[in-house]
Amino acid sequence: ASSKNNNHQFASFSNKKRTISPSKEQRSLLESTNVKYTKLRMNATQRPGVLKWSFLVIIVAVIIVFFNIGQEEIIDEAITAEDTEAKLNDKTYHLLRPKAKDQEDVASVVVDDKREKEEEQEEVVELNHEQKDNNESLTQTTQPAAADDSFDSSETKENEEETATAEDTTEEEATDETLEQSAPDVDEQETSQEEPAASSVVQSAPDEDEQEISQDVDGSFTIERLKATREAAQNLISMLEQYYNGVEQSKNMMLDSWLVPWNFDKQTNDTEMIDTDKIVMKDKIVDTMARALVTNDQKEFIIGTIGSSVAAGHDNCNFDSYERQMERTFGPVWEAAGMKLVCENAGEGGGCGDDFANQVFCIKQNVSPNIDIAHYTWTYFEVGNEHALEARESLVRWAQMLPRQPPVHVFNTFELPGKPHLPADTDAGGSLMEYTLARYYAKYGYNAFYMRSGYAKGGYDYTTAFKENEVNHFEANHVGDGYHTVTRYGENEEDPNRKSSLGVLMRNWHPGPLAFQFVADTFSYLYAKAMLEALDRIEEEMNNGKDPLDTWSAKKRKIMLKTSLPEPKVCDPLYCTVDEAPGCINYERPTYGWWGAKVEDPNDNFNPHKGEVQNWEPWLDGQEKDLWHGVPKQDQAFFEDRDDKEVCRHLDGCGAISATSKDNGSVVFRLPKQEVGLVVLCGCCGKDIATEMFLNNPDIEIRYNSQLLDPTTWDIWPNGKCVRLLKKFGAASAAAATTGHNYLSVKVQNITEPVRISHLITL
Repeated sequence: ASSKNNNHQFASFSNKKRTISPSKEQRSLLESTNVKYTKLRMNATQRPGVLKWSFLVIIVAVIIVFFNIGQEEIIDEAITAEDTEAKLNDKTYHLLRPKAKDQEDVASVVVDDKREKEEEQEEVVELNHEQKDNNESLTQTTQPAAADDSFDSSETKENEEETATAEDTTEEEATDETLEQSAPDVDEQETSQEEPAASSVVQSAPDEDEQEISQDVDGSFTIERLKATREAAQNLISMLEQYYNGVEQSKNMMLDSWLVPWNFDKQTNDTEMIDTDKIVMKDKIVDTMARALVTNDQKEFIIGTIGSSVAAGHDNCNFDSYERQMERTFGPVWEAAGMKLVCENAGEGGGCGDDFANQVFCIKQNVSPNIDIAHYTWTYFEVGNEHALEARESLVRWAQMLPRQPPVHVFNTFELPGKPHLPADTDAGGSLMEYTLARYYAKYGYNAFYMRSGYAKGGYDYTTAFKENEVNHFEANHVGDGYHTVTRYGENEEDPNRKSSLGVLMRNWHPGPLAFQFVADTFSYLYAKAMLEALDRIEEEMNNGKDPLDTWSAKKRKIMLKTSLPEPKVCDPLYCTVDEAPGCINYERPTYGWWGAKVEDPNDNFNPHKGEVQNWEPWLDGQEKDLWHGVPKQDQAFFEDRDDKEVCRHLDGCGAISATSKDNGSVVFRLPKQEVGLVVLCGCCGKDIATEMFLNNPDIEIRYNSQLLDPTTWDIWPNGKCVRLLKKFGAASAAAATTGHNYLSVKVQNITEPVRISHLITL
């Protein structure tokens, strides 16, 4: 267009207007700017200037497009904490985690500068005006801001589709496991690890125009949610510290009354004063909180309790148990995080004959295997039992083999071992080995809280009250604990009997509502402190331009093997040094987790006893029909005519699979994969039922893979209601290691008393 010949043509026709068809080069040029090229009417003398402006506009448009593309590159290393803080009021940082084809998470940081976009758009508008002045027929359609928005939108949509796909897959797998009703294999265990889908963590400025940008993407943990959670945790801590007369008294009562006191203060620089055990113990619980908060597909934080009638909350309304109180106290903090606190209470009364010895084997059926924290409250039954700490150490080690590797926290109603403070307390001796175990397993978050030591550390002079005033605050049905005379939720109660009931410290050996409130407050205070530190660490990652999932993704949690744990102190390494927690089928109530063994279909082709009579039936003790089981009279009187009386119902009860005559034939269990070869049957109901029901009963036959077992090789273990049929795999045992499922059958003949199996334990 700028050739000499064309210049001569322009000169010769300078005073005339004519229609000119565009050349091939011109059509190509105009197509590149999305302009329809039919015919252009223009003054011949103006054509060189117009084309020059066209070139200029195209060049500027290309520069703007490349500038915006550059703004969307991965620039983790370019963003510092100082940059983020300085630009917080101007920019929104999207920390996106799209799924790559190889399923690895790829972190990218897309910087959306609203101010720069506006300036760029103004430049484009100005150029358009200039171009329009030269030629109204030429238009500029390049929109960098729109292109940038399209990029963000498409990438977010891709993340949403991948998240939905991952969630659908997880739901299908969960459904399969539920239908199977059996303990998972190793592969299933790995599948059950929390596998977060593509996530988005958004940090936004408080500008109102940008609030929409900062909303959750696929339920992600945003900076707004972080701030809301922090505020809720701080409010809870402030409320409790005010309720317990200040920061120091609160720490003394709720953090120092553990085997290893908790410390959330800043660490000293004096290396001689650093307590490494306290640091790693705190880090474990902080890590537990952080992983739950940032894992997008985790909607519940689960605390699972196994224990006796203390855990069940007997002699109280279930509403007043410490688990239910903890849900109401600590739950709002998790609601602020967009999650729900769930306290699974698998506590049970002593009438079924159970204790810690057999129930620790059922950790992943009695409560969910996906618990975040495990609570243990079998301590009444530990008194005088030399095997108590063996079971407790086993539980600590097995818990680390669960998907979320929960720390184990013990609730003990007594005082710290060897440190009596209360003159009327005769059970403060305990075992000094408890301190050793607490420090030995501090790395895994293990610790034990002692309720009466917590009360004593608050400063109230129980000794003077007992000696001079003959007041024993821990006697049955005493109202008041020396600090308060009623629970917080009972302060405005108008019914005098209900209000008095809510002020009871100890019903008998069972705590009352006021003591349970202190227990719930203690756990809530500790966990809120840990959550605040977790939030600080998460925010630090965000401020550094990093996705917290890179640090705390559930799938990045290190897999624990038996070789990852230290040598056991007191538990039997044959059973407590394993790669999988034991399997258990438990017919008692309640249970929340996986079944280990399952009753095989009598007609299944793999059933080795197919064709034989297999007609055992489930049995329950009837407690599920009694609303007022374990509820004191004054609370029955208060709730009996109320619509909400169901809040008092306790969930526990005895159960079994039962045969009452030879017509019931056999029951055949398909066992889960076994690592050791252990097989244990427990009977119902009673503490010493196993000898009569199994060991010395001539009218039962028990077979393992169709091989008849010799009763003389059995022993009563681990307590009086259970019999150990097989100790381990080995040449001298009928338990031969196999590559398929093993089967256990129990057949009754001319029985005169029911045979009831409450548990089948395998390992």
